[in-house]
Order: sequence, then structure tokens, then C-alpha cells
Amino acid sequence: MPVLHTARRRCGAALLAGAALAAVTLGAPAAATSSPAAATGSIAVAPDLGAYDAYYDSAYGKSGEQLRAALHDIVSEQTTLSYSQVWDALRATDEDPDDPSSVVLLYSGYSKSKYDNGGNVDDWNREHVWAKSHGDFGTSRGPGTDLHHLRPTDVTVNSARGNKDFDHGGSPVHQAPESRTDGDSFEPRDAVKGDVARMIFYMAVRYEGGDSHADLELNDQVGNGSAPYMGRLSVLKQWHEQDPPDAFESRRNDIIHDTYQGNRNPFIDHPEWADSIWP
Repeated sequence: MPVLHTARRRCGAALLAGAALAAVTLGAPAAATSSPAAATGSIAVAPDLGAYDAYYDSAYGKSGEQLRAALHDIVSEQTTLSYSQVWDALRATDEDPDDPSSVVLLYSGYSKSKYDNGGNVDDWNREHVWAKSHGDFGTSRGPGTDLHHLRPTDVTVNSARGNKDFDHGGSPVHQAPESRTDGDSFEPRDAVKGDVARMIFYMAVRYEGGDSHADLELNDQVGNGSAPYMGRLSVLKQWHEQDPPDAFESRRNDIIHDTYQGNRNPFIDHPEWADSIWP
């Protein structure tokens, strides 16, 4: 019987994000040096990311499309995995901090043995949060294997989500009753709404039509089908604000950067950048 993983360690990251946003509003520095644009409110002062702070050097001081372009250049420097390598990577990135022999399933919150993976009922499999049919990239190296949007989910729940866009509403999902779905959309449980939004934001910035990959874009609709679009943007922005990054999400970002891909999700490190790119 799966165990529901309920611990949420968001306090430190939430305070960090709040401090950065407060610095923008007040025009006050939150670090030893501030961004030249901090006084205008176009970008927050860089939070204290320790060894990772310099990763974003070329993005500080930018906003809007200039910021998006800078982040694209930064995160595009990455190592790609094969689809089979994703299994072992997810065992590390999504390890249950309360049970190292298990992973936490994204939409249900259940803790499941790391090796109960596959395609059978009650197994966990590899969920593409940006549905792979939205841009038709399949499981190819690059968007099809990018750990920043691949997460463990129950096979049945993965099927229920399918390739639906994200929005409010619907009926409870079997095996993930805190998530909901209807004919054209999927709503994840409250504890990971922001995680989902930030994964989608990353994909839209990382994949801009180069590297022989589709140009992934956000829009404010559902039912996008096989077009390289994902919605609903207005709802994803709400979820991003409602559920700020926590320790689990930040740890995951570090592992992907340090061990597997060498790149980061900027919207975990700098939540305020989402509003600058999608005002």
C-alpha cells in the first residue's frame, strides 16, 4: 500500500523568494551588490544562491525578452540523457527524503519503491509534464529526456493526465484523489501546482526552435493537441505564486545540475523572473 508523502519543506525557499520580491518593491539591496535594474522593479536583486549565483551572471539586470534570451542561452548548455538513463536519474532526483528506497510520485504524493517502475498497473513511469505530443518530440534526447520536466507518476494517473493542458476543475483522479481532471485539462494537487508551473516555464524558455527541436510556447488556452503550445498560462502563473519553491524542488534542481545535465531551472532559483517574462 503506497504511503502518502505529505511533508512540504518550503519555508526557506519561500522566504528567499519573498525577500527578493520585497527588494524589487522597495528598491533595497538584498545582497552585497544589486542589479542595475533593481530600482526600477524590472528584476529582483539576485538571491544568495551560493556557488550557483554566478551561473546567472549574464541574466542579471535584464527583463522581458532580453531576460528570456539570456536564460535560453544559459540553460541550453546541457548534457542530454537517453530515455533509458532517465529511470536511474529519477530515482535520485525524486527520492523520498523520508525513505531513500522510494521515490515520491508527482500527482498523487505517494511514496513508491524506486524499482517498482515500468508499464504495469501500480508501477510508476516517466511522466512528461510538458506532454511530449505538444511539439511531437517524443522521447528523443533533448525535450523528450529533459529531467527538468520528467517526474515519476503512477501508470494509471499518467494515463489519466494524457496530453491534457493544465487548468482548474474536473473530477478527482483515481489513484491521485487530490488531483482533478476533465475532458481537456488536468489540475495537479495543491502541493505541486507551483512545481508544475515552473517546469512548464523552463521548457518554454529552454526550447526555442533551435537544436532541431520544436519551439515550445505558452498560451492561455486548453486543447492544444499536437501543437507546440501548453496552457493555460494565466492559471500556471497563479499556481506559481500560490506554491513557491520548497526544499524538495530546490534539491532536485541541484541534483540535475550537479550530476546529470549541468543546467538549472531558473524559475526555481529566481521565481520573480516568471512575471518579467510573462507579465
